[in-house]
Amino acid sequence: MKFELDITKRMCSGGEEFLLRSQFSSTDRALVLFGPSGSGKTLTLRAIAGMLTPDEGYIRVNGDVVFDSSAGINIPTRHRKVGYLFQDYALFPHLTVQENIAFGLKPLFGRIGRKEFRRVEELIEIFGLGKVTGQKPIALSGGQQQRTALARALATSPKILLLDEPFSALDQPLRIRMRKELARILEAFDIPMIMVTHDSDEVESFAETIVIYHNGNVTNVHSAEDFIDSKQSLTENLRQQVAKAYE
Repeated sequence: MKFELDITKRMCSGGEEFLLRSQFSSTDRALVLFGPSGSGKTLTLRAIAGMLTPDEGYIRVNGDVVFDSSAGINIPTRHRKVGYLFQDYALFPHLTVQENIAFGLKPLFGRIGRKEFRRVEELIEIFGLGKVTGQKPIALSGGQQQRTALARALATSPKILLLDEPFSALDQPLRIRMRKELARILEAFDIPMIMVTHDSDEVESFAETIVIYHNGNVTNVHSAEDFIDSKQSLTENLRQQVAKAYE
């Protein structure tokens, strides 16, 4: 994957101003945006998905321009071919597991076709949701909710998967298990991803490129391979950088 981003976004809330100035590029397939809460990571992810429009700049995915303020390009979210896993999963409470997964495949009016139905059934099997396919989100465990949301994100066969703190809602034992599950899914679907996290363990588990955020700015971009080659501790280095962010 070739990914290029250079955006600026000024936001105001409660009389306070926040300036996002995000710039990085990578040819790796697994990028992690890392830093303290409120540093601009999720805003960047939303801009990539088309849910937030930057004031200026550009976003390119594999050479395709999805946003360019100078050229007047802003591809709508539904045409960017991205899968998005929200931090709280954002499952529709009135829909079953099957209906949630099928949501993105459903036409504006009418039902999904036979091909789409087979796709939903395939994902239900892959994610081990067969026993809960007719249940609604309130009846699901945290892990089942996450797998449903991930299946929904992958249903449309996106070109890239965007993950916003995918494990923050899970307790520690389940978090460890779901990390392994996500790694298996990413390998099985062979899909590049960009993940937002402030957990150094997740960086160590998934990152090929690490983008460090602080106060709305990208302060460093690291290659995980560089740490391995230099025999430095990735986790300790990241913890030190986060500690500096709170000084």
